[in-house]
Amino acid sequence: MEKPVIILGAKGIAHPALEIFNSNQVIVYGFLDEDESLHGTEINTVSVLGNPEDDGFLKLIGKKVESFVAVDDVKYRKFLVELLNERRKVQPINAIHQTAYISTDAVIGHGNFINAKVTIGAGAEIGQHCILHSGAIIDHKAKLGDFVQVGAGSIINSEVTIEEGAFIGSGVTIVSGVSIGKNARVGAGSVVISSVGANETVFGNPAAKIKS
Repeated sequence: MEKPVIILGAKGIAHPALEIFNSNQVIVYGFLDEDESLHGTEINTVSVLGNPEDDGFLKLIGKKVESFVAVDDVKYRKFLVELLNERRKVQPINAIHQTAYISTDAVIGHGNFINAKVTIGAGAEIGQHCILHSGAIIDHKAKLGDFVQVGAGSIINSEVTIEEGAFIGSGVTIVSGVSIGKNARVGAGSVVISSVGANETVFGNPAAKIKS
């Protein structure tokens, strides 16, 4: 990749995203964050330049630089992706760590964060703007929708379907063939042996629904 990258967001996954781009010899031009207290500060010598909605910086994206959205919060992540789609007519690029293993016939969308030692198996499908933390395993023919987050060390077994916006905590095991509904949440360390409905929160071994 020849163009440098502007990272939208300067907290959470922003620092590991910088490390990923550095390891792939991609120059990071700077960070943009809505928190004004961060403006003028640096992350590993790279400056936080200003606000993501500042046209002075946005106009560079697509022409001189690429973009990556490094925001954990799904609602704000979606807002920034739509901002880039509508105002700059661009899609954020992927941030993929050099130590990640991605099968040659896996399908991966735009704007994904794929950290160190992530494994994506044969025939797996990863949507857009997902966050896969260190050591997560996405086994063969598993399908992840857009804006899914998978915690460090979690195992998503074969032919699991995880729908848009679902959150899978760290160290979770989801057994083969199970479905996780839209915007569902699975607590850290859970073992999921049956399907989880949309907007449900489950926790435990075996995972059980938590009443709101």
